[in-house]
Amino acid sequence: MYVDDFLKYIRCELNLSVHTVLSYQIDLTQWVNRATNGHPEDFDPESVTISDIRTWIAHLAKLKLSARTIRRKTQAIRSFYKYLMRYHGFKSNPAEEVSLSKIDKPLPVYIPQDETNALLDFDYDHSDFKETRNHLILLMLYSTGMRRDELITLEDKNVDTVKGELKVSGKRNKERIIPFGKELAQHINEYVALRNKEITPECTKFFLRKNGKELYPKLVYNVVHNTLTEANVHSARRSPHVLRHSFATDMLNNGADLTAVQHLLGHQSLATTQVYTHITYRELQKNYQLAHPRASKRKGG
Repeated sequence: MYVDDFLKYIRCELNLSVHTVLSYQIDLTQWVNRATNGHPEDFDPESVTISDIRTWIAHLAKLKLSARTIRRKTQAIRSFYKYLMRYHGFKSNPAEEVSLSKIDKPLPVYIPQDETNALLDFDYDHSDFKETRNHLILLMLYSTGMRRDELITLEDKNVDTVKGELKVSGKRNKERIIPFGKELAQHINEYVALRNKEITPECTKFFLRKNGKELYPKLVYNVVHNTLTEANVHSARRSPHVLRHSFATDMLNNGADLTAVQHLLGHQSLATTQVYTHITYRELQKNYQLAHPRASKRKGG
């Protein structure tokens, strides 16, 4: 009962995403089943001790789960008990005292700017709806830095090519305005004209399938992944989020203010955006080593 109440709370009160809620559900269900030997109806959260949490972590380690996964599962238990303390009168959080090793976050994967330009400058059949739509998906992801879910839920009424603005509904339903340039405006107008000519919409979403229905996550992923693969883009990942990373990296490399990029991406914390400065500094080091005549000069050489 407590777990179900907690999941309802983070879904309805905190407005966490479906994916996040599902992750919490899986992690807590696994933990409860382990703690009760497969009898979740006997679960008593008040009887759990810090020793029990550590035994659970040891079990996960024996399964050879990654440190990142173990950390996430432990944090799920912490959040669960914070909820119980706040709303159900629990006096302590047994997971609070469990120390978690810090995990270095890998730098975001991005596409070099010259490859992105070549990808987006590639010609396509402007009379074909799917080709026109798919090209616009890539161009919009890169030109605005929006997330895949934000692109899918984008409403027709929130696209203004006259002002050059998009109104996006981000995480936790927070809205933000993203400006865009003339190139994207031209492609938007081209797509809308073709869409309105060939399709009878079944919803108010901006991006549609040929049957008039909205896009779904796997479709958008396939559009990006297949296009980047066909273009032989040199990237460890070929997903919609790579274009978001590329947007942020190229903005900073070309002189954009860090706070401005934070607002464009919809990051709540500036620290989240600062990871892209590590990428730009790495590129700066690389260019210096390659370009400066004395960068690789050895003493006595």
